Formats: sequence, structure tokens, C-alpha cells
Amino acid sequence: MRLLERLKDFENQYMFLRWVSGNEYGKLNHVGEDFVEFSVIDVDTMEYRETLFINAQLILEAAVGGADVSRIVAEVSSQLTFGE
Repeated sequence: MRLLERLKDFENQYMFLRWVSGNEYGKLNHVGEDFVEFSVIDVDTMEYRETLFINAQLILEAAVGGADVSRIVAEVSSQLTFGE
């Protein structure tokens, strides 16, 4: 199975992504045929910092679990507001 096929299952989820020139925590917005759209989260403020379009051939690692990813999911979830 190719990496892009597997990442497609994790669209709209928070993860850690490492590619050739960097690594960040964020949200995987979209997986295309040759790229991924990834919104980087500033882990100090929990705000979206930027959106990256990364060539899929440059991705080295994707982590969808673990303590750090769980912390980010919890922080983002605590900031959600629900309709009254």
C-alpha cells in the first residue's frame, strides 16, 4: 500500500508530519494524487500558523498517535464552542 493511500484514511485528523525539509504538528486537510495539504499548528498558542502543500514524495514520516498528538487533540477540542 502506498503512503498516500494510507494517509487518505487520516484526512481531517491531527498528526505529526515529517518531510525532507521540516516537521510539524497539525491537521491533514487533504490528500491529493501527488501532494498533501497540511495546516500547521503552533503548539504554544494552539492556533493555525500556516497551510503547507507538500509533495508526497518528500514525506518521510506521519504519526497519528502518541502522547504529543493526543495533547494537541485535547487542546483543540477544549477550545471548541458548541451552539447554545
